[in-house]
Amino acid sequence: MKELKEAVILVGGKGTRLQGVVTDRPKVLAAVNGRPFLAYLLDQIAAAGIMHTVLCVGYLGNQIQDVFGKMYSGMSLTYTQEKELLGTGGALRLAWAQIASETLIAMNGDSFCDVNLADLWAWHRERKAKTTLVLTSMTNTARYGRVSLSADGKISGFEEKGSTRGAGLVNAGIYMLYSEMVHAIPTGRVVSLEHEVFPSWVGQWLYGYQSRGRFLDIGTPESYAQADALFAQDRR
Repeated sequence: MKELKEAVILVGGKGTRLQGVVTDRPKVLAAVNGRPFLAYLLDQIAAAGIMHTVLCVGYLGNQIQDVFGKMYSGMSLTYTQEKELLGTGGALRLAWAQIASETLIAMNGDSFCDVNLADLWAWHRERKAKTTLVLTSMTNTARYGRVSLSADGKISGFEEKGSTRGAGLVNAGIYMLYSEMVHAIPTGRVVSLEHEVFPSWVGQWLYGYQSRGRFLDIGTPESYAQADALFAQDRR
């Protein structure tokens, strides 16, 4: 994948809703078919030719470092540790000190979307986008919030969780970002990509790429229970 060599995975959350079934580890280490959930995200990134990934750790972050170390499938891993919770935006901004590229892929560590990252990168470059969010269709968007698109693929708005039911597009937790946009994220405080940063970028080269691949997040016991079946498809 020419010119796209670095990624960031946001793995610092406590996973409060999942602690009833995953009690002794960060949720990204929750077992799925005998492997940590995070391994599937790293597989996806490594398969795309990414050479360096920053893992933004927080809650029990030492466990993540102990499991994955400094290399994974030929890809170097480095870590940033939140001393206090910074939110998804604050964690990404902190990680930027370890990124040399002008563009990177960022992922939420508690969700998986089966998207071809090479196709995403080509689509992003073709439109000269500063930021592209991967979107996926859901039959009921109430749990996730809804994303609206204009005819040219630009994101025209976000609706909060629970505000709208029915079918629509939701944020799939994969982002292509240009350095200029990351530098615009405030430092030194809690910042949410989903609730603060991305809505403020509507109208500023913010695009939505629609994926038709499998999607899952493990944020609740119910969705986590579906993970084994989803990834079992990869073994057939």
